[in-house]
Amino acid sequence: MARATSAKKPLVLELCAGGGGQALGLEIAGFECAAAVEIEARFCETLNLNRPTWRIIQADLKEFDASEFHGVDLVAGGVPCPPFSIAGKQQGQDDSRDLFPTALRIVAQVKPRAVLLENVPGFGSAKFEDYRKRVARELLSMGYVPSMRILQASDFGVPQLRPRFIIVAIQKSHAKHFVWPEPLVDKRTVAGALIDLMASNGWKHVSRWSRQAEGVGPTLVGGSKLHGGPDLGPTRARRQWAELGVNGIGIADEAPGPEHPADHMPKLTVRMAARIQGFPDNWLFAGGKTAAYRQIGNALPPPVATAVGGAIKRALEAV
Repeated sequence: MARATSAKKPLVLELCAGGGGQALGLEIAGFECAAAVEIEARFCETLNLNRPTWRIIQADLKEFDASEFHGVDLVAGGVPCPPFSIAGKQQGQDDSRDLFPTALRIVAQVKPRAVLLENVPGFGSAKFEDYRKRVARELLSMGYVPSMRILQASDFGVPQLRPRFIIVAIQKSHAKHFVWPEPLVDKRTVAGALIDLMASNGWKHVSRWSRQAEGVGPTLVGGSKLHGGPDLGPTRARRQWAELGVNGIGIADEAPGPEHPADHMPKLTVRMAARIQGFPDNWLFAGGKTAAYRQIGNALPPPVATAVGGAIKRALEAV
């Protein structure tokens, strides 16, 4: 596959595409999706539902042959986070879900001009310092200059903290032009993001609620197949949501109605959760409430992908 020319959009091969948060953000940044690879059928259904013109490949990444995508401009992916999450056992390379070696194999096979990988902030902890150094050395050996940083989603217009560990690696000829995106001056609040949705069924007390919700939410937790059902995370996270006037135990089917009591905290709907994650309202999610929320909660917020993708694109286009 030939690289994009200056007259065309740069091409990206998306790995572990999930519900499409990173792929959508990179599209907004100006990249064209060469293909999106995802193992779960429901997530592939979501991608096809929203972007029927994209090439969606349902495949186990460990068995995926990326040779036909040799020469795309960017390989991007959010490899599974449980091996490095503080909510798990943090087994790192000993966890069968660790796909960093697989992603690096694909990078070596494809030889893109740039690489974008993201994970939980736990990947940046002292425990995984040696592992990070090995990843960096491997990227250097392939001719890339790696740069790593934890970014807060709230710095890029997303009304939740959601720190993510981001790895950007660019071929040496363009690496000097890469500059990390600057945080936005103004934070978007939960109230600012959701007040129209909270009011959509005529709730009388939405103004009172919005005053309490003038803050940035904690990280949404999407859970896994083993998770019993959709909620906003562990006890600490639910307590933080309660401080913003949101009941974090479960996801609602609809916004509160006219008679919803003022002293009963409303729950988020799937669409509200998508807003909190930075998805536009026209991005649809296949499956029921639990499946949809899992896709939302595990995504890289599109605005973060747009900010980082834009910085990568500018570096690749610099003379």
